Amino acid sequence: MVENIHPKQVWQAMLDDPAARLVDVRTDAEWTYVGLPDLTEAGKQTVLIPWQIFPAMAVNGDFVGQMAEAGLTPSHKLYFLCRSGVRSLAAAAAAEAAGYSAVFNVLDGFEGPPDGDGHRGRVAGWKADGLAWRQR
Repeated sequence: MVENIHPKQVWQAMLDDPAARLVDVRTDAEWTYVGLPDLTEAGKQTVLIPWQIFPAMAVNGDFVGQMAEAGLTPSHKLYFLCRSGVRSLAAAAAAEAAGYSAVFNVLDGFEGPPDGDGHRGRVAGWKADGLAWRQR
C-alpha cells in the first residue's frame, strides 16, 4: 500500500536522503504553465514523467519503462507528485507493482484542492506549503 507523505516531509527527504527522488507525473502543459518543484537546494532535479498524456489524458503505457530510462531503480526512494495527489497515487501504485518497493505519494500534490474561490495552490500542497518551485 502506498503511503501519503506531507510535502514538507518530502522536501526534507530530498535534502537529507541521497536515495530520494521526486517524480512529477503531471503533464507537459502543467510543468510549463503551472510550475515545477525546484530541488536546486537539494542538489537534485525533479524527474518528469507524465502519468497521462495530454490532451487525451490516456494513461502513459510506457510509464514504468520511462522510469527506468530516467535512471530510477528499486534502490531509490520515490516520491510521486501530481496536481492534487490522485494521479501520483496511481503512478506510485504502478511503480510498486513493477517492483519499486519504496514508493510514496505526495499528499495534496503540487497545488492541492481548490479554495473557496476555486483557486488551487493556496490551501494545501507543495506551493501552499511555501516550498521551492519555479516556472519552466
